[in-house]
Amino acid sequence: MSGTGELFLGVIAVAVLLMAAVQVAAIWAGIRMAKRLDQIATQLDQDIKPLMANLTAISSEAARTATLAARQVERFDQVFAELTERVDQTLAVAQSFVTGPAKQGMAIFAGLSALIDSFSGLREASRRRQASRPTVDEEESLFIG
Repeated sequence: MSGTGELFLGVIAVAVLLMAAVQVAAIWAGIRMAKRLDQIATQLDQDIKPLMANLTAISSEAARTATLAARQVERFDQVFAELTERVDQTLAVAQSFVTGPAKQGMAIFAGLSALIDSFSGLREASRRRQASRPTVDEEESLFIG
């Protein structure tokens, strides 16, 4: 072989060696990167698990709070309905208490008024009868005798 062929063969060998070194370095960097990604994934998983547990606890607490709030609203509605019913009953009793004696009082006054009117009517009827009767002098003048 000639010197040039050996030189090219040496250059090829160095280039192959250099390429092998670059490939080994790339593989080694890839392995390091994979380990680092695994560490990051593990740390992220460890950091997210408590966060997810907290979110789960918060959501269950929110659901419990919403249930309690709904119960309180139902109780308030029930109490308000009972209060309204009792106020209506109280007002009805108060109205009957006030209007009952008032109606009786009005009936008594109406009865007294009718009694007074009847006495007045009797007086007037008596006066009319006396006014319509001829007096004794008139009766004597009519007497034939």
